[in-house]
Amino acid sequence: MKFRNIALTFTFLIVLAAPVMAQKKAKNTKAEVLTDRQFWLQQMDKMVRPVLYNLAKDSLRIAMPKVTSVHIDNKEHRIKVQYVEVLGRALSGIAPWLQLEGGSAAEVALRKQYREWAIQGLKNALDSNAKDFMNFDIGGQQLVDASYVAFALVRAPWLWENLDKKNQELMMKSIVTTRRFKPVFSNWLLFSAMNEAFLAKFGYSWDPMRVDYALQQMEQWYTGDGMYTDGTSFAFDYYNSYVIHPYLAALVDIIGAKTNAYKEMFEKIKKRNERYAIIQERLINADGTYPATGRSIVYRGAAFHHLADMAWRKVLPKQLSPAQVRCALTAVIKKTLESPTTYKNGWLTIGLYGDQPNLGDFYNNQGSPYIASNIFLPLGLPETDPFWSGPAVKWSAQKIWSGEDFENDHSASLK
Repeated sequence: MKFRNIALTFTFLIVLAAPVMAQKKAKNTKAEVLTDRQFWLQQMDKMVRPVLYNLAKDSLRIAMPKVTSVHIDNKEHRIKVQYVEVLGRALSGIAPWLQLEGGSAAEVALRKQYREWAIQGLKNALDSNAKDFMNFDIGGQQLVDASYVAFALVRAPWLWENLDKKNQELMMKSIVTTRRFKPVFSNWLLFSAMNEAFLAKFGYSWDPMRVDYALQQMEQWYTGDGMYTDGTSFAFDYYNSYVIHPYLAALVDIIGAKTNAYKEMFEKIKKRNERYAIIQERLINADGTYPATGRSIVYRGAAFHHLADMAWRKVLPKQLSPAQVRCALTAVIKKTLESPTTYKNGWLTIGLYGDQPNLGDFYNNQGSPYIASNIFLPLGLPETDPFWSGPAVKWSAQKIWSGEDFENDHSASLK
């Protein structure tokens, strides 16, 4: 199975990165330089293919390694929940691309294949007779993982619309099942809210109280300059990007379409979204590195989930051009995935720059690092969008550290 995955990947890469026509007067030939979009597609395919290919073949439990962090708290349990975890995390990042139509012949063919895998994979995950059947009720972590599945379906309604009625009902019931778990008093409140937003979006009965509680509590936890505390205390990590801002942005869109009750709050959230996007872009160093601080640092490119989400939703602040953000995120993708130990037998390792076991946290299993797929959200924009079509430009750190004059930066309260 492993070798088949590799062969399929190489087949796509050959199509995507075919050599340039040989020039007769030149003694040596040059390989075609990948466009940024081709490079992103290449890296997305390499990351996500083992997950969706195997799930579609009902062989995920067979093929997926049972690797956990060296700091794991309950190895057996963390392995049990890794399957819903990897499904939600991998799918949530590529959902906008699955929703998109058009593109080059190679990209259209690849998307067609991924759509088939995604639909069949979801069916297998919901089929109690399948080897890859996934329980959503074996622990509190499932509340988190179900929300990423819900997020994927919210981002790609095509997936929902192409599930038959039976599997739609099974998915709805699976997500509702996680209501039995009390969320941790932290960003986890947003996972409960996302599950309810999913139900609201697709016409099911939803619990406004779970959404209201999350929104009101996050408002209490807003600390200034576009950032929230994660619970009762502030931590200098990337949870404002991993979860808080992208989830709040989705809630603004979905719940805002259902009620005007939060109009004033949602306007503030949008302004905070913009401010934190500015901060995120400035955190990306000239070489694509960024401060390796805080827990869950092994989520790699998901540290910029929020910046990618803002670009995909076309709501970047005026200070950030789409092309500027594309170039900065491309640098992050290259840096976080270039190590030869990033993958082992085709699967992501636990680390930031390759295999770095001690960077893992007590809750990390083989599925955890696949949240990194969320850096690929802008693939949901067509290749004609300014994000992709604009010429390459320097991002803030490159301009500043090359000696260019540059606008200074100021905090913003946005209370």
